[in-house]
Amino acid sequence: MRLFTVDAFTDTAFKGNPAAVCLLDSPVTDRWMQSVATEMNLSETAFLLGDSLRWFTPAVEVTLCGHATLATAHVLYSTGAATGQLEFTTAGGTLTVNQLPDGGITMDFPAKDVTPVPVPEGLEKALGVTPVSVGKSALDLLVEVDSEETVRSLTPDIAALSAVEARGVIVTARGTETDFVSRFFAPNVGVPEDPVTGSAHCALSPYWSARLGRDSLVGAQLSARGGIVHVRHAGTRVHLAGKAVTILSATLHA
Repeated sequence: MRLFTVDAFTDTAFKGNPAAVCLLDSPVTDRWMQSVATEMNLSETAFLLGDSLRWFTPAVEVTLCGHATLATAHVLYSTGAATGQLEFTTAGGTLTVNQLPDGGITMDFPAKDVTPVPVPEGLEKALGVTPVSVGKSALDLLVEVDSEETVRSLTPDIAALSAVEARGVIVTARGTETDFVSRFFAPNVGVPEDPVTGSAHCALSPYWSARLGRDSLVGAQLSARGGIVHVRHAGTRVHLAGKAVTILSATLHA
């Protein structure tokens, strides 16, 4: 089977968020996919069989992943295996993907509305900052802080964050050069910090669109690798756009 690693949400090698993409020839077991994802040791490994797409972290399967979907579409387009609109059947619903004239890729994902909640016990200490507000989506906890610099300089207690009952914790603020910035911590699914998280922007997009009064926004994820996500809020959907770079292509023998 063919295996690729792709840097997503970037046009520069060794930036953005790396994902592995495995193009399956035939059905395989969940245990085998989890073993491959653990072996790859990236935040996500995508497995594509026909139009069925699944994603595994090194520890668990997840129901929605943006950067590994972008990486999968990039592999199909760049190798000539597909053209035009793609539709992936996933645990998070049907995801529609299209290639943009500039070589970027746009993805149609479900919006994740954020509901205000009280600050969970231990969260402020785990993050080392005082939240401006805290909300919860269907997947993650979203924490707004006072500035971009606060987001950039965070050094959270990852072990303490694992006590938060959510897939992950999004920390965000108004941006200085982009509309908003964020970082994403998900120790509960085996990812201490994710470099660029498409699915987190399914919550960030409606949250900041409501705050800023515009549907089309640009977000920067301020991890060490960094990345840019273009978002457009459209009711119950969010359109995520970005570029990707293939780093490695190989044959999987196991």
